[in-house]
Amino acid sequence: MTTSQRLEAGQPAPPFSLPNQDGETVSLSDLAGQRVILFFYPEAMTPGCTTQACDFRDNEASLLAAGYTVIGVSRDAAAKQTAFRERDALPFDLLSDEDKAVHLAYGAWGEKNSYGKTVTGVLRSTFVISPDGTLEHALYNVKATGHVAMLRKKLGLV
Repeated sequence: MTTSQRLEAGQPAPPFSLPNQDGETVSLSDLAGQRVILFFYPEAMTPGCTTQACDFRDNEASLLAAGYTVIGVSRDAAAKQTAFRERDALPFDLLSDEDKAVHLAYGAWGEKNSYGKTVTGVLRSTFVISPDGTLEHALYNVKATGHVAMLRKKLGLV
């Protein structure tokens, strides 16, 4: 069983280069100088993940206006990310981390409770990365519903 070490605010954000829904590579280094909200979700087009992604969609204009770039990451193949993005009119990139290397680097893979059983899988997590590449927030086991409102409060955007 492979689990990963959780990150904390103040640590450098682990570098990544992953394909987006269009097969284009998105790298953290390409986003240097920007504030990034990187959210990890278990599986595209499932009810909870749809709720979470649509919440980011519905708040993206105000997040962009505040200087944040939103990016989602899951283990789904790029084709499924494309279908998810199109089905729900998601305006931000969805990255494909099929080998879960980036999940492991961010501590977004490990043990969790699912319907009363301990399982290993994706930990719904969100990271706010500062323009200098350090983590402003490392939030684990977030809820799909109400997460963006909680994040907006943490970011002082309410």
